[in-house]
Amino acid sequence: MLNRYLRRGITYWKDVPQGPPDPILGVAEAFKKDSSSQKVNLGVGAYRDDQGKPWLLPSVQKAEEKIFNSKADHEYLPIEGLHSFISASAKLAYGDTPALAEGRIACVQSLSGTGCLRLGMSFLKRFYNKSDNVLLPKPTWGNHKNIAKDTGLQWKEYTYYNPSNLRLDFEGMMKDIEAAQEGSILILHSCAHNPTGIDLNNEQWGQLAELVEKKQHLPFFDSAYQGFASGDTDKDGYAPRLFAKKGFPILLAQSFAKNFGLYGERVGLLSMVCEDKDEAERVLSQLKILARPMYSNPPLHGARIVSTVLNDQTLSKQWQEDVKTMAGRIMEMRAALVGNLSELGSKHDWTHITDQIGMFAYTGLNQEQCKKITQDHHVYLTMDGRISIAGLNNSNVKYVAEAIHKVTS
Repeated sequence: MLNRYLRRGITYWKDVPQGPPDPILGVAEAFKKDSSSQKVNLGVGAYRDDQGKPWLLPSVQKAEEKIFNSKADHEYLPIEGLHSFISASAKLAYGDTPALAEGRIACVQSLSGTGCLRLGMSFLKRFYNKSDNVLLPKPTWGNHKNIAKDTGLQWKEYTYYNPSNLRLDFEGMMKDIEAAQEGSILILHSCAHNPTGIDLNNEQWGQLAELVEKKQHLPFFDSAYQGFASGDTDKDGYAPRLFAKKGFPILLAQSFAKNFGLYGERVGLLSMVCEDKDEAERVLSQLKILARPMYSNPPLHGARIVSTVLNDQTLSKQWQEDVKTMAGRIMEMRAALVGNLSELGSKHDWTHITDQIGMFAYTGLNQEQCKKITQDHHVYLTMDGRISIAGLNNSNVKYVAEAIHKVTS
């Protein structure tokens, strides 16, 4: 049949253009093709141990053993997901926020952070009538723009990063958010801002909350690193809890890829703080209607792992130690990189790297320097100068520092 169509000159896809490569996945592909024994991949968005290997968290390993021994089945989940996972995840996110105890948070398990953001924006496109504007920090995680665009919403950027001093431009941020259309959808990184690693402090979060209330913006938090950022889940959960306690009708996209090491399991929770229990039930009903034609129901195994860990006192305590281990190694590598640059005699101030937090660091390297460090030293990173600190270890951090020093001298 296909050959007959081709013989008749029939083609349906001749006008489909070649799509551009993903800027992050493209780094990984280029790294694989490089035959140098000195090559270093600083583009990977996943935790690595000091040997450069993926790390199976002890808490996750024990949970999987417990699940296996229980001879659990593989039946479909309800559209909203695994209830034990939902309740434990919401507790982790909101702590003692009154809205949780009052039953006015609508929760749906979705496909990690990406799926939660897509589901949430689809809900807003259908039901939020104040604004189609999605305000994104400049810079932000690249997929935020893709999700907003494909959902039919209009994205706009607000100032976040100051390239002249490599720090947060809080004044510019507040100015742009105040100037935005009232009722805009405001995307905020809960902690460990990706890609800059620069977060607001508690006082700044409070000032932002006052402005958001004044402008009646709708806060939508992206929480991909709770526990992973500082090693303290309460500290990392400060911002969304603050807004929820102040009565904002926030949305929260919660991912368990990074803080549980469950990258391929696609485990996430979308939650929406509502006015009352009745409203939460109505919102939940519509989220389920939206989820049904997207993916029908969410995957079971990863949610079962998270639920097993969070609902078991011993495993939960172990997990808290696991995230401290990951966060601690990242902090050590930040300090080692800056220390080596100082020992090499670099004339630049690299303290912004140790001031930042989370997996990623915004080095301040420009595009030309990024190209040079890859071509000359086989160090791979994205062209905006973002590096994954998880790609550093005691075997390569000195080499990377030397490479950075050479391209910045």
